[in-house]
Parts: sequence; structure tokens; C-alpha cells
Amino acid sequence: MIAIVDYGVGNLGSVENAFRYIGVNAVTTSRPERISAADAVVLPGVGAYAGAARSLENAGLTEVIKDVIKKGRLFLGICLGMQLLFEYSEEGGQRAEGLGIFKGSIEQLPFGNDLKIPHMGWNSLNIKNSCPLFEGLPQRPYVYFVHSYYLNNTCDRNIIAATADYGIEFNAAVWSGNVFATQFHPEKSGDVGLKLLRNWAELVYIHDKRAK
Repeated sequence: MIAIVDYGVGNLGSVENAFRYIGVNAVTTSRPERISAADAVVLPGVGAYAGAARSLENAGLTEVIKDVIKKGRLFLGICLGMQLLFEYSEEGGQRAEGLGIFKGSIEQLPFGNDLKIPHMGWNSLNIKNSCPLFEGLPQRPYVYFVHSYYLNNTCDRNIIAATADYGIEFNAAVWSGNVFATQFHPEKSGDVGLKLLRNWAELVYIHDKRAK
């Protein structure tokens, strides 16, 4: 079973519907015991970083998320769910602590060159490594973004799976071991996004089969 973490932040229905469309059993839940028992976990999210981190903590899910990652369960962070994997954000001019799974911080996309903030809409990816999420996709696939903040380059460059360009080249996906995360929304990215979710779900199946 794949658990989609419900902590009151994000368009959970769209994520669950996307998995259902590709024939994958994914259940939205806020119950720590169900998330802990899941074969794999998805952490979506939209909105403010500090509020999302606080919501996770208030729901008793901060340590649950850390624990499932530590135990090697397959994990997928989406948009704000990717940003929360890092140490902190400077959103709103104040430092807000994240999960700290990886080193690195979140900062605002720069204004300039007549580019609107938030960065919202379709953009192409620059795939940086052989991340299995992107298997079978074109070299520069188009995906859907909605964000004003991004993972800056204080992170480990070895975990960057893809970047995109919007005034600057920013980090658009990460991969390290059992943890995958995207700044963009696969559930809103048409056939490319469905293929990406299918690739991840197949990894879950392979991982679960080996574990047994």
C-alpha cells in the first residue's frame, strides 16, 4: 500500500486520482500507524513552508516521515513536499526548520527579466542523471510547476536529478537512495507526469518484492 500523507496541505485528491488512473493503490491518510506500515510514502504539499512544517509536527508526523525514510521505504516528495526534505527555508524573511533529511535550504526565486513570480505553468526539465523516475521520457520533458521558492545550490549536487530554467537554472528534482522528490507536480503534468508516477510505483513493487 502507498500512503499519501494528509497533513492539511496540498491537493491530495489530484495525487490520489493520478495513482488511481494508472491502476495503483494509494490511500490518503493522516494516521501515523498507517503511514508507518505503508510500503511507500508520498508527501505532497502546496503553500507556505513554515505552516506546512508546523502542520506536520502538530499532526505527529514529523518523526514518522523521518522514520520511514530511515527504514528505507520508497518515498516521493512533491513540490513543497520536496522542499521540506531540506534543512530550512527563508520564506517570509524568517528561518523555518524542515525535516533535515538532506543538507540545503530553500529561498525565493529572483525577480527580474519580466518573469512573474510565482513560476506557474509548463517548463522543460534538464535531466542530470540516470534517475529511474525519468526512464522512458523524452530528453527534455515538459512538466507543470507552481512555486515561488526553490532549493538553492547549498545542497549536495550529487542528489540533483533534474533542473529547469526560469531566470536562473534551479533544482527541479532530487534522488538519493530510496528518496525521490520533484519541485514540479507530476499529477498535473499530463502523460509525462503519469509516466513518472508509474515509474516510481514500479520501483515500489520491485522494492517490496525484494523485501519479501
